[in-house]
Amino acid sequence: MQRWKTRPEGSNWGDFGVDDQLGRMNLLTPERRLAALCEVQSGEAFSLSLPLDYSGELQGIRRPPRLFAANMNGVDAYNYSLSDAIPGTTDAVCDDGVVLYTQFSTQWDSLAHVGAHFDADGDGVKEIVYYNGFRAGEHILSPTQGGPNAKALGIEQLASIGVQGRGVLVNLHAIYGRDKVVVGYDALMSALEQQNVEVRVGDFFCLYTGFADVVLEMNKQPDPAHLNRTGAVLDGGDQHLLQWITDSGIVALCADNLAVEEVSLRPRSGCEYALMPLHQHCLFKLGVYLGELWYLKDLAQWLQQAQRSAFLLTAPPLRLPGSVGSPVTPIATV
Repeated sequence: MQRWKTRPEGSNWGDFGVDDQLGRMNLLTPERRLAALCEVQSGEAFSLSLPLDYSGELQGIRRPPRLFAANMNGVDAYNYSLSDAIPGTTDAVCDDGVVLYTQFSTQWDSLAHVGAHFDADGDGVKEIVYYNGFRAGEHILSPTQGGPNAKALGIEQLASIGVQGRGVLVNLHAIYGRDKVVVGYDALMSALEQQNVEVRVGDFFCLYTGFADVVLEMNKQPDPAHLNRTGAVLDGGDQHLLQWITDSGIVALCADNLAVEEVSLRPRSGCEYALMPLHQHCLFKLGVYLGELWYLKDLAQWLQQAQRSAFLLTAPPLRLPGSVGSPVTPIATV
């Protein structure tokens, strides 16, 4: 059943079906996955994840992972001798658990991560809706509504399809260094041309800025002032850039920084606006996934030396039903 009478301008709601929960990931066809295998020439692989206890988190709403020992027969199951339970056995075991914020470090955003106030019913009243018209309180449940639980658009939707395809990398660090630069359409197109980056429908589009390198150097003590001055970010308010994302057919935008785009907390006057317009354009309108705080330095250096920009990317999230994000350990194979 269609959940909306009007859809946001520039959106693709309904184009992949009225009940679609995958968005542009529908463009990652078997044929495109097969073509992505052609990018593997040397067989070398790069992990694109930070250690999950490192973060550039500035708002303080997320916390690092907390490991704890599982309980076995009333004691901690770490260096636990099974002979205590089964006499004569020689085994010693360790077993643990973790409290994990799903978007503290290297992560995927699900399509339930960002929605908007929008009049999907065409009755003049704005309600909170998400990609393809899924509703707050009905499909995306807060704790007071029986959640937290994304009954639709949860990260398990992405995990279920096998996240593997062609990745392309733009090395903004090679152009701007670690300087804070807001990159719009013209600057991004110039970078693509300089680095001979060919973007195809179904691609994972990756941006290396050097931000995650600085996070590592800070050794789990992020300096907000320093990080706010670090690395290129996309200009989410640039309509030409947003239109390029629409026209390009990319299925995901992945960066080594905190939010992919510039997030300004300075209030604007005179009209309603999106604090994160690129997030709203990608997650809410198009179903384009966002990856944040990926570690891209080693891959970027290898690609630059080899005068290449494309690779095979394998990046499944946790298959965690109802979650709006997930840690990820992406692998690039070249």
